[in-house]
Amino acid sequence: MPVLKDILKETEILQIAGDTATDVSGLYIDSRKITAGSAFVAVKGTTSNGHDFIAKAIELGATTIVCEKMPVDKVTGVVYVQVKDSTKAVGQLADAFYNEPSKQLKVVGITGTNGKTTTATLLFDLFEALGYKCGLISTVQNQIHDKTEVSTHTTPDAISVHALMARMVAAGCTHAFMEVSSHAIHQRRIEGIRFAGGVFTNITHDHLDYHKTFDEYINVKKSFFDGLPGDAFALTNADDKRGAVMLQNTKAYKNAYSLKAPATIKGKVLENNLTGLVMMVDNHEAHFRLIGTFNAYNLLAVYGSAVLLGEDKMNVLSILSNLQGAPGRFETFMSPNEKVLGIVDYAHTPDALINVLATINQLRVKGQQIITVMGCGGDRDKTKRPIMAQVVCEHSDKAILTSDNPRSEDPEEILNEMEAGLTITQKRKALRITDRKEAIKTACLLAQHEDIILIAGKGHETYQEVKGIKHHFDDREVLTETFKLLNK
Repeated sequence: MPVLKDILKETEILQIAGDTATDVSGLYIDSRKITAGSAFVAVKGTTSNGHDFIAKAIELGATTIVCEKMPVDKVTGVVYVQVKDSTKAVGQLADAFYNEPSKQLKVVGITGTNGKTTTATLLFDLFEALGYKCGLISTVQNQIHDKTEVSTHTTPDAISVHALMARMVAAGCTHAFMEVSSHAIHQRRIEGIRFAGGVFTNITHDHLDYHKTFDEYINVKKSFFDGLPGDAFALTNADDKRGAVMLQNTKAYKNAYSLKAPATIKGKVLENNLTGLVMMVDNHEAHFRLIGTFNAYNLLAVYGSAVLLGEDKMNVLSILSNLQGAPGRFETFMSPNEKVLGIVDYAHTPDALINVLATINQLRVKGQQIITVMGCGGDRDKTKRPIMAQVVCEHSDKAILTSDNPRSEDPEEILNEMEAGLTITQKRKALRITDRKEAIKTACLLAQHEDIILIAGKGHETYQEVKGIKHHFDDREVLTETFKLLNK
């Protein structure tokens, strides 16, 4: 069992009251999970303050309290550790408590607005195929080699992520690939992790409900690269106008990938159709099963990361050519009779929608309609709602505006805000159907032979969140069931 003085070694301590030779049976930021002999870290969260639950934690058996403000009344037998920043301390304590698992793995973090899940998943699949045991931390799922765990956040809390990496080490994993969200960076959920590399995909307007300004969002992403060690690599998208900004102050080995600009890892799309991509990658022609220019960038990020981790270029390209993307990312379904192509994608930002619809428009043949079903999530950035409705109407033949995850908001109000951005001409293209299942059914009814239906926003998700309750809902299930029901 870890001893308190040992797990405090990397933490900035202001004062200690009590004996640090005490054993620590567990580490928690949620007082409800406290067990006998454990340590409770009082963190100031967005909705609650852990300092208000110190007494409850002690009552449940905590023998160590880590806090920013030392309690006036102390309980005999409890060790109190005052730190400057308890949010930062959580990751440092968790790293030491779990025996520094990230030091025993090659951890690569992927950040950016779009492409994180596909890039992380492809890296995991690639390195597994190369013969390594790997871990994956993603929006869709967490994996420890061949075992899958349910994912609840893009990046888990600091204690959970170190515990997960410790299980990866115990299972014999050598590599871990993780999505690094802007929330996780800002909330220090990646504190204490030793990264072997960091990848930047792109940045567009998103999460402004949390970050408030686009500049703050950019700076948070950049801080991830600022914190990389000198022996890590930093790989950026040179075609993104903020790509160079990400690497301005990093100590890591700087690299870039690109389809257009000069870069250390250069690609060129030769063919892009519904059967996949043909690309030149570092002067080698390669065929891939993924579709679209946005996936060409994801593939370059994966290839570049693998090469920077020391893998053979030709082996990497050979295996990548047979891999498929992540679930719910441009995932395709063909109706058996009328050959209607259904595409389910997680695109939930204006830029992601433009990328997906631009790809579909590029690939469709004359006479094919594009019918898009799309909604906007509740309790999220409201400024993008009218823009997303505009994008869908601008780049589709028919648009069906519907509900996504309304959460605590009224779905009708969300739809009102979406429609507010439409011109009279765009409104003629749009239908408003609040019930998402009915919206998908209507899209299937409208689709003629070989038309294309895009269902955007939820991707891999298997629920719809309404008023705090997650009801089972899977766009992929509804689409395939409707194809069958309508004999499409």
